[in-house]
Amino acid sequence: MIRPNLSDEKADALANSGPEAALAKGVLVQAKRDLRRFRTAQDRIGREIYVDAYSWIASDDLWWPYSFLNVCEVLGLSPEVLRMQLLADTQSGWYSHSRRIAQRISTSVRGSLANVFGAQGRVASSRHSNRPVLAH
Repeated sequence: MIRPNLSDEKADALANSGPEAALAKGVLVQAKRDLRRFRTAQDRIGREIYVDAYSWIASDDLWWPYSFLNVCEVLGLSPEVLRMQLLADTQSGWYSHSRRIAQRISTSVRGSLANVFGAQGRVASSRHSNRPVLAH
């Protein structure tokens, strides 16, 4: 089981302190798992799970009883420190995902341009096999 950055004694005490604390701990542990597991997800569902976990941790919402800030309060954790720890290794995930998308677009555009200009060159050269072809 993945635990938030808590000592074993404190984590065990929290787990035994009531159903609200146990649920709060479970919500936090699940968000941590989702950040790690889906950080480099390629599919739509995986990216949505990652964004949901990231947004929950980044949110300053106090209205929902199991918001990140309220969970931290129930568990006696510093939200700023925990947020920094949880999101520290996710920044490269956003960069890597954006880079992969840009690379796919670039490859697609290059392929399309090669097909268009390569096809025109073949058509033009087949009509006038002995004459040089000038592109317009």
